[in-house]
Amino acid sequence: MEELIKTFHIDYKMLAAQMVNFAIVIAVLYKFAYKPLLVKMDERSDTIEKGLNDAREAGEKLEAAAEEREKQIQEAKKEARQIIDQAQRQSDRNKEEAVGQARIDAQKVVDQAKKQIQAQKEKMVVEIKREVGMLVTLAVKKVINEKLDSKKDEELIEKAIADVKN
Repeated sequence: MEELIKTFHIDYKMLAAQMVNFAIVIAVLYKFAYKPLLVKMDERSDTIEKGLNDAREAGEKLEAAAEEREKQIQEAKKEARQIIDQAQRQSDRNKEEAVGQARIDAQKVVDQAKKQIQAQKEKMVVEIKREVGMLVTLAVKKVINEKLDSKKDEELIEKAIADVKN
């Protein structure tokens, strides 16, 4: 070993001093560089982990929001279908009511027309009877060839109408 020391020119005192210097440099570096670096790395690691957790939570919230939005869309579609169905039913009811009212109105028009026809028929019958009475009176005048006064004329017409009615 001595040969080795002489070959490499190793000085024990210098080696010991360098070892002490090295230990001091290591201690100073550990205290002022390595420890703060470890603290910063831990902080950075925590920040990254927190960011990942926040991103994961944001993703979960986004998925939940998307599910909620989809649920609301489905509910809105369901509500829209119900409104459309209700409107269709109301439209059908209104249509049925309108058709029913139209039938009632048509029946009223028909009934009124029948009443008018009946009234005209009765009026025509009365006029025909009066006309027949007048014709009978004229025929009677011609037959007896005498002049009747207007009062007797009316009496004969009324009597003829009464006879025709019976």
